[in-house]
Order: sequence, then C-alpha cells, then structure tokens
Amino acid sequence: MSKISRRKFIFTTGTTAAAALLINGCTSSSDSANSGSNATDSAAAPSTLPAAEISPEEAPEITTAKLGFIALTDSAPLIIAKEKGIFDKYGMTGVEVLKQASWPVTRDNMELGSGGGGIDGAHILTPMPYLMTLGKVTKQPLPMYILARLNVNGQGISVGNDYTDLKIGTDSSKMTEVFAKAKANNKELSAAMTFPGGTHDLWLRYWLAAGGINPETDISVVPVPPPQMVANMKIGAMETFCVGEPWNAQLVNQKQGYSALVTGELWQDHPEKAFAMRADWVDANPKAALAMTKAVLEAQQWCDLPENQQEMCEIVSQDKWFKVPVEDIIGRIQGKIDYGNGRTVEDPNISMKFWRDNASYPYKSHDLWFLTENIRWGYIPADTDTKALVDKVNRSDIWKEAAKAIGVAETDIPTSDSRGVETFFDGVKFDPEDPKAYLDSLKIKKV
Repeated sequence: MSKISRRKFIFTTGTTAAAALLINGCTSSSDSANSGSNATDSAAAPSTLPAAEISPEEAPEITTAKLGFIALTDSAPLIIAKEKGIFDKYGMTGVEVLKQASWPVTRDNMELGSGGGGIDGAHILTPMPYLMTLGKVTKQPLPMYILARLNVNGQGISVGNDYTDLKIGTDSSKMTEVFAKAKANNKELSAAMTFPGGTHDLWLRYWLAAGGINPETDISVVPVPPPQMVANMKIGAMETFCVGEPWNAQLVNQKQGYSALVTGELWQDHPEKAFAMRADWVDANPKAALAMTKAVLEAQQWCDLPENQQEMCEIVSQDKWFKVPVEDIIGRIQGKIDYGNGRTVEDPNISMKFWRDNASYPYKSHDLWFLTENIRWGYIPADTDTKALVDKVNRSDIWKEAAKAIGVAETDIPTSDSRGVETFFDGVKFDPEDPKAYLDSLKIKKV
C-alpha cells in the first residue's frame, strides 16, 4: 500500500475514532460510535405500489433487515426501494436503510450484524465483500454474498483548481507537471480514494499507472470518506481524488476543481457498487434475501427510466439521505457532464446506469478483474484461488431467480457469467479466461 501522506485532512462526518480508522486504512474499530449510533434511520414514505401476491411458500422468514448506504448516487436503488414501498411490496415491511459515515464504518457495522447493533447488508464497493470474506479488512473472515450489481459507470477523477491550466484528462502523464509544480512549492502530493482495494482506489491507480505514474512511489494514495472529498479539496489536502457522484459534480458546481474524466471513459460500462449481504443472514433467510433482491431489481428498473430521473434526484437529495442540492446530482445522471474546465459532453452511454445494458447483473468476470487488480497492488496474495472465491461470493443464481420472479424477459437475463474480453481506454484488454496474462502485461504493479 502507498505511504500515507502527512498532510492534514479534515473529517467532518462521524467520530474521532472513525476518522482515525480512515487515516489508518483498513484498521478495524469496534467503537460503538461506529455502529448503530452512526446510522440515520428513515421513515418510509407511504407505499406507492400494490403489494405482490405472496404465497405462503414464498413468504419471507423474517420481514426486517438493516441495510447500509453511503451518500453516493449509486445507492439510489436501496433508497427508492424504501421510499416507494417496493421492499414492502415483497413482504419485507421492516427494512431499514441506514446512512453510514464511510466505507470502514460500513465494514465495521457489517461485522457487527444487526444483532450487534450493526447492519445485515449494504450498498457497497464491489471488492469489499471479497476482502471481508478473505478476512483482509475484518478482524476475522466474514463470508459475504453479492446479490446484484447496483450500477455501472458514474464515478469520476477530479483535479484541483491549481492545475486547471494543465487540462488533465484521460492521459494522466500530465500529472508529472503537477509533481513539478508541487515540488517547486515544497508541497507533498496526495491522491484520495475511498477505501484501499475498493473501486475508486483501483480506478485511480489504473489511471495513474496508464500514464506511467507509480501510485506506490510517486504520490501518496490516502482514504477519505466520499462526502468529505470536496471539503478536503477546498483546503488543498489533495491534488486529485476519485469518488462517485454527486461529489465530482459538486466540486465543479462550487468551482473548487474540475473532472479529468468520468470513469465511463476509462472503461465503458464498468461494474461499480454491489448489493451485498452477510452470507449467514442469507443462508438463514433465503426467502427474505430473495424478496429484497426482487425489490432492489425493481427499484433499479424504476431509477433507470428517464421520466423518473428528476423525482429520483429530488428524493435522494433530501437531508435524511444525501443532503446535497438536486443540481449536484441531476446533470450527470442525465449524461450531461460539465467537466468544469470549459469542456461539456452529453452522452448517456458513459453516465450511471442502474438497469439498462445488463447493469444490474453481477458478472463473475467483472469480479475476477477486481480480484486481479487487488493482486496487482498487493492487497491479496498472488496465489489466491480467485475463481473459487468468486463462485463462493457472487450469487448470480439468486439474481436470476429474482429477475424471473419479477417478470424480466428471458431474453434479458444473461446466459453467461462472463461478459467476455473487456477493453480499457488505453487499449489494454482483460480476458477473464486468462487473468494472469493480463497481470503479466502490466508494467507498473506491486507484485
């Protein structure tokens, strides 16, 4: 892992213990302030959908569950499933959707479980359930299941105003000029992401390495909670960051920096967040887990309809959810991207997708890429049996059962767990049939 910068970061959300945990990367904390007391409960809006006809055989074993979310646009399906009564529709009338201060807090609360004051499942960075299952970021291995992908695309890499004249974009090699400017001002360089080994960490590292910059030696890569990225950029705590929306758009709207790229440009239709739950909860309550997966899939369909985008943004912008202006969310959801440096693009194909183009399906080939990248940067051992691990954690079978149950056409249900060979913005290809060849081809890596 990269050295941790000595530069000062501010942490405005959560407790002192949570802030210390974030600065120290993956160190666990069982402080009670990081558990239930950090979660913001929400009252459900009146149900707007008719209840599904649930036979006694399909009735969930339990009607309650606690799910965590971070204030990021890709958590919208969980929020909409709650607000629109979709969880209720499938018999899960007691689901709570609880705000988490950071990804380490999400992890700690998942480790506690709802029985210990924590949570049963969450909107989560896709690699985290694997790191938790392996016990790499938890006190002991915590088996997890991924039940659905929540979205593809919709993240960004942003740069501070001090470097607007450099017009940094997908070519990160221009960051060497940032290094020169910083060195001239005796300034220590920092790049922020949200969790070591998580999606934002991997996008940032891939981008830097593609431009010949080694994230292990050339710049300090540090974890910062998503809602605190803009505040930290304002005080000059980092040169660049990678995070999900709406924080890149908010940076631009507050004129504190610009977007070098949106991640759909780095890898179009790349996998991002997941809906994941503790494996022991799912194993004990398979019907309830299926019911919640049905609700999440239906909410994803709702979120992806253009006619619902405005309402979705108005709902998630509320104080109990994100506490940000609608204007910080709506543009990039619609594919209208103001990069903040004079460049504007309107392209729904690189915007966040919740359902279309199989966005919800948890392709195992995508999880294999995440694990390969975690090997690349030394987060997990090179001899990890990645295929066996993916088969253990990724429950695409539950997704398929839920999709069929809510009436998804058979032609719209993927028949393969692989999306095939993937191509990145720099021309590099990942063949899930030969991840070692991909890893061997990369010039900058830790292993």
